[in-house]
Amino acid sequence: MTIATRILKTTTLAVTLSVAVAACAKSQETNDEPAVGEDQSMQQPEVKGPEVLLETSMGNILIGFYPDQAPLSVENFLAYVEAGHYDGLVFHRVIPDFMIQSGGHEADLVARDGGRAPIRNESDNGLSNTRGTIAMARTGDPHSASSQFFINHTDNTFLNFGENPQSPNGWGYTVFGTVLEGMDVVDAIAAVPTGNAGGMQNVPVEPVTIVSATVVQP
Repeated sequence: MTIATRILKTTTLAVTLSVAVAACAKSQETNDEPAVGEDQSMQQPEVKGPEVLLETSMGNILIGFYPDQAPLSVENFLAYVEAGHYDGLVFHRVIPDFMIQSGGHEADLVARDGGRAPIRNESDNGLSNTRGTIAMARTGDPHSASSQFFINHTDNTFLNFGENPQSPNGWGYTVFGTVLEGMDVVDAIAAVPTGNAGGMQNVPVEPVTIVSATVVQP
């Protein structure tokens, strides 16, 4: 089934990634900055349940989820979609060969509060931060994830549970879904020029916007 067909079947529904770093990390406000790593791919389970279509200013990205492995993260993300939280937000942090991040900032980089409490870290679920997976962003507190998320542009298994000795108690970054269609769009977003803005690094020079986030039945 094509993305266009899925759109016809749906109703539009509509934090800062902080990765525990190795040697070359820098601070961005209260958040840890990650370094790019090269890792081996790991097999992921099949997706289940509803999907989400991200209509962005650079094309569409269809996301499937792993509710059995990351029930809290999937429920949390879908609740933000249903509330329309992601509509109009930008990818405010883009690093090629690493990840693209969104879920918390307007085009002027003003933060948008989603109004939901942070969720418990589920990175010990056996899922891996491989290319195309979507994971919860957070601060240095392992259990601080709320609305922000990132899509892995390459295999980043150093973000997995137990892979970074600097992370408290081995906590990583919770993978809760994967890109089903639109990795070419992810690649295009990852390639846009970036700079410093609003006290943040790796901000796209021209805003890349989530026009809408829509729940789609497979």
